[in-house]
Amino acid sequence: MPTPVHALAHRPLTVAAVAELVGLPAEPQVPEAGAEAVVQRRGWVWEHSLVCDALVTGHGHVLYSDSYVPFGYPEARHFLVFGEVYPVDPDDEEGRNGRWLFGLMDDWRKQPGWAGVRPGTVQDCEDVLDRAARSVAECLGSAPERTIVSDAAVVTGPAMTHRVWRTPTHALVLGPAADNGPYGYLTHLQLSYTPLRRDLDLPPGEDADALEKWITARVDW
Repeated sequence: MPTPVHALAHRPLTVAAVAELVGLPAEPQVPEAGAEAVVQRRGWVWEHSLVCDALVTGHGHVLYSDSYVPFGYPEARHFLVFGEVYPVDPDDEEGRNGRWLFGLMDDWRKQPGWAGVRPGTVQDCEDVLDRAARSVAECLGSAPERTIVSDAAVVTGPAMTHRVWRTPTHALVLGPAADNGPYGYLTHLQLSYTPLRRDLDLPPGEDADALEKWITARVDW
């Protein structure tokens, strides 16, 4: 029987949204003083509750970054959240966390264009990740270099699929990641876009432990 999740909220990750993310480092650099005008011109908005100090893009996803302004900073890490999961916690058998976490999940579900499932299954989450993976592959013109099912990058909950792509300058990791914001127990479904040192090769496919560490280093913040 599939391991359930208490709730899932998501908005489809499109090819256009992936292309926008991949293009951010190459855009003209925007100083912090000019950020507000650029954000408004793009139809983005600042977001301070779902993820601290983040932006909601024109595609309706939540973007947070090492840099306050995500435009034109090739050394910054960018994280695009297109799904949020409240996984079942075996240490919370009485469901105490649900008293407040369900409300936070409702906040995600109520975002424009987002949909929700309550309760859900791991397969529901994997279906969202599968559709997102097709968008990334179409945008980059290639299949992922590595695919692994792991729970190493989350606080609690089931293992899910991570997929890794690389460009000449960046690594892209699609999969679950710990939500280090105000929640802790929730899990992002996100696409991470992080600078890649070309001398730092991917671990061999058969070395699962090394690959998990490689991925976690690029999805955690």
